[in-house]
Amino acid sequence: MKLDPGTAELHEHLDALAHSLQANRPAVQRVSSWGRQLATVFDAGGRLLACGNGGSAAEAQHLTAELVGRFRAERRPLSAIALHADTSAGTAIVNDYGADEQFARQVHAHGRKGDVLVTLSTSGTSSNVVAAAKAAHDVGVLTWALTGPAPNPLAALCDDAICVEASTVATIQEMHLVLVHTLCAALDAALGVTA
Repeated sequence: MKLDPGTAELHEHLDALAHSLQANRPAVQRVSSWGRQLATVFDAGGRLLACGNGGSAAEAQHLTAELVGRFRAERRPLSAIALHADTSAGTAIVNDYGADEQFARQVHAHGRKGDVLVTLSTSGTSSNVVAAAKAAHDVGVLTWALTGPAPNPLAALCDDAICVEASTVATIQEMHLVLVHTLCAALDAALGVTA
């Protein structure tokens, strides 16, 4: 049966996602490790900061919502801040200090030694996200990156990175959401939370 052009494109998109899911399956071990580390951070009274631009900002905010709220089962709220979500601070920082400082200044304000910064960038080259990772290193915050294909500056700068191999930005973003949910599941398991 021949598919109309629009339906064919949808099938191509789903095929690309299925391929990326399989190709990036080895990242599950790293995400599991991140979940265990993050449980230790929260048990010590630390917090998670997250940042990204556009769709990556949405994924960062999705992550923090799952932590402050809940993922699958009830548990205590966990301290997590999406740095782009404070629009008044963000726009003031961009106005007064420039776009590259949008997240970095907030990392200096909110980040404490032992916290974690999760950075998301499909290109791995977003200058304000790279600046946030640099600021995190200045204050002793552990940095993790979810990016598109390696090599890229953000992955090279962060303490650990998962570089998603995918053919389109949309598929990279979809894989980032899968990894965000996988991280939440790994964290809950490490905290002993059961559904």
